[in-house]
Amino acid sequence: MALQLSIVVPAYNEAARIGPTLDRLLAFARTVPGGAEILVGDDGSSDGTGSFALQPQYREVRWLRLPENRGKGAALRAGVLASTGAEVLLCDADLSTPIEEYARLRPHLESAGLVLGSRGLADSKITRRQPAYRELMGRLFNVVVRVVAVGGIRDTQCGFKLLRGDLARGLFADLRIDRFAYDVELVWLARRRGATVTEVGVAWHDSPASSVHAL
Repeated sequence: MALQLSIVVPAYNEAARIGPTLDRLLAFARTVPGGAEILVGDDGSSDGTGSFALQPQYREVRWLRLPENRGKGAALRAGVLASTGAEVLLCDADLSTPIEEYARLRPHLESAGLVLGSRGLADSKITRRQPAYRELMGRLFNVVVRVVAVGGIRDTQCGFKLLRGDLARGLFADLRIDRFAYDVELVWLARRRGATVTEVGVAWHDSPASSVHAL
């Protein structure tokens, strides 16, 4: 019998914070009715992130290591394609959106195949904002995305996304963008396949240690 939930986390040089994140995710996974698994897509980290896979307290975590750094999309692809859950949750290693926000997204899977956590809606709760230059660039990027790629979505780039498991594995099998803009292709592919895409406001706290270069 399939697990209810697969939690997939991309990780690149996250040795300084992956331990507390895994502790929190494991505690959460044990509360999920129907069971949950945690998969880490290690994107060719060089700082010892992979050593956590050998620590006994994390033996329940499935570790997918890429031999070299390829990007967030590639790391997530490895994790999603290895997942077995009826639902797949994508979340960032810094837990900038708390894992508990899963409860806000899950009811929407009844009518949508892809549920996007969003920082751009009226009910979104931003507890720590990005620096002004990053926020401006993000807004400009979203304007371009809405005009040329996926209209009607306020925030494609929030790292917290919930999908039906079968749809997730099908979409990531066809995903071609390896780096940060994988989100746009994911939404585009989902719509192309006729899946409903829904945006839901979530809590979000900026992490100053982002590995995405501003330029």
